[in-house]
Amino acid sequence: MPADDVLTMGRIGVDLYPQQIGVSLREVRTFAKFLGGSASNVAVAAARYGRRSAVITRTGNDPFGEFLHDALRGFGVDDRFVTPVAGLPTPVTFCEIFPPDDFPLYFYRFPKAPDLEIRASELDEEAIRAARVFWVTGTGLSQEPSRTATLHALRTRGRRGITVFDLDYRPMFWASREQARRWYAEALPHATVAVGNLDEADTAVGVRDPEAAAAALHDAGVELAVIKRGPAGVLASRTDGPSGTDGHSGTAEQARTAGQARQDEQVSVPPVPVEVVNGLGAGDAFGGALCHGLLAGWELEATMRFANAAGAIVASRLACSDAMPTADEVRELLGVSRA
Repeated sequence: MPADDVLTMGRIGVDLYPQQIGVSLREVRTFAKFLGGSASNVAVAAARYGRRSAVITRTGNDPFGEFLHDALRGFGVDDRFVTPVAGLPTPVTFCEIFPPDDFPLYFYRFPKAPDLEIRASELDEEAIRAARVFWVTGTGLSQEPSRTATLHALRTRGRRGITVFDLDYRPMFWASREQARRWYAEALPHATVAVGNLDEADTAVGVRDPEAAAAALHDAGVELAVIKRGPAGVLASRTDGPSGTDGHSGTAEQARTAGQARQDEQVSVPPVPVEVVNGLGAGDAFGGALCHGLLAGWELEATMRFANAAGAIVASRLACSDAMPTADEVRELLGVSRA
């Protein structure tokens, strides 16, 4: 089987979004059902650009779990690494929608989410090594056995190709920020790319200033640091390292030997203005678009603009996975013709 372009590992669940906007769940009468979970959404977003995508995760052995398999396949995402966990229900997440910037989330992941039951012994190590992009999340470090499995996957990966650590800090999944920071420090040296907002950067490296956070992520071993700054746009900082382009992947040393290392580079890109309907999922759309741009070998600024626009499109729509845009839709928003 050909190697995956994008292989993600982490959360999956069912998102139930209210059909009544601007009211609390106490008053909502009807909901729409969607595939959710950050790692799964990123795989879906990448698949929308024609990338061969797969996800490593777990569901409950129930109808919601079967729905998630159907949804992944419908989006063109390989579900061969998605298996059920006996005795645990598939997670359900509700949200409230108060545009433009208030979208409370209510996670029902009790007694424990199946995606935190991923075990190191179950991993397909060859698939992890072979994927052109391998994407893990901070939530995967929050509990055992997922924590050990995530760190094992990163060590197995050995910084091959593009290895992304989505900082993905959700306070409700951790005892404290300090606990999360400890385990983030274990993961960062194995990643070539780190992506997160200012609060997540604070969790990872203890600073909120974007430039300082990027520098600290570089010091931890990350070659490309992407800091999302909300209304201020995104900062991307790259040090010498592998280009990650279509023709050149591998370790940093292999890239330098091949003459593909890039010099230090930093870009700041403003957000794309849209009328926000639901901000949830915009970060996952950004992530899938980031994978696409890195695999295509685009310039850093072009990649960030494309990813920003993809996130903006999803923010202007109700759903997450179902709302992931095509490349033509992103180009249209950017006013760029098809090359």
